[in-house]
Amino acid sequence: MPRKNPLVRIDGKASRSRPAPAFLLRIIGGEWRGRKIRFPPVQAIRPTPDRVRETLFNWLQVVTPGSRCLDLYAGSGALGFEALSRGARGVVFVDVEPAVVRHIGETLRELGCDRGQTVRADAAGFLAGPATPFDVIFLDPPFAEPVLAETCRRIEAGGWLKGGGLVYLEAPAAAGEPALPPGWTLLKSKRAGEVGYHLARRDVGERS
Repeated sequence: MPRKNPLVRIDGKASRSRPAPAFLLRIIGGEWRGRKIRFPPVQAIRPTPDRVRETLFNWLQVVTPGSRCLDLYAGSGALGFEALSRGARGVVFVDVEPAVVRHIGETLRELGCDRGQTVRADAAGFLAGPATPFDVIFLDPPFAEPVLAETCRRIEAGGWLKGGGLVYLEAPAAAGEPALPPGWTLLKSKRAGEVGYHLARRDVGERS
């Protein structure tokens, strides 16, 4: 028997809830606040929920303006676009899916933004190249892929993160706190339903 939509209360009246539009995200702060952005119907794409992004960018509010960011598993581009909207100096969007990379480029042009760069590559391949260290790195890999520990190891080994730089990590909440390389400190860790999200810092060392 099909399930009925639950009833919710709006201004004291009962109304049937509506599912969120598919393949659509909303920028929640900054220059493009409220702007809706579509993304390709790729099955693995699971944009970071609005309330999680809001918490994340509250954590990053002092850091984001003027920062150089890497959105390594870009997907919908939600994290990179949010950073650009809030004043990031530049964002490199990396994804292995051609449709994703193409669509992010088209969206940057629609926004009239020249501070974003797209790269088609898988994460390991990208991190094997020559590094220019970033201030902030966003890591939101496909939910079913337990790759965060290895990705963080490659970031540290390749010199992709500045001393004092920050890394956002998102994974199934059941996975617990992420394993971090030596010299990284876990600053924040929260859960929203099935999503666990974390903020780590690379301690200030030889690289700056």
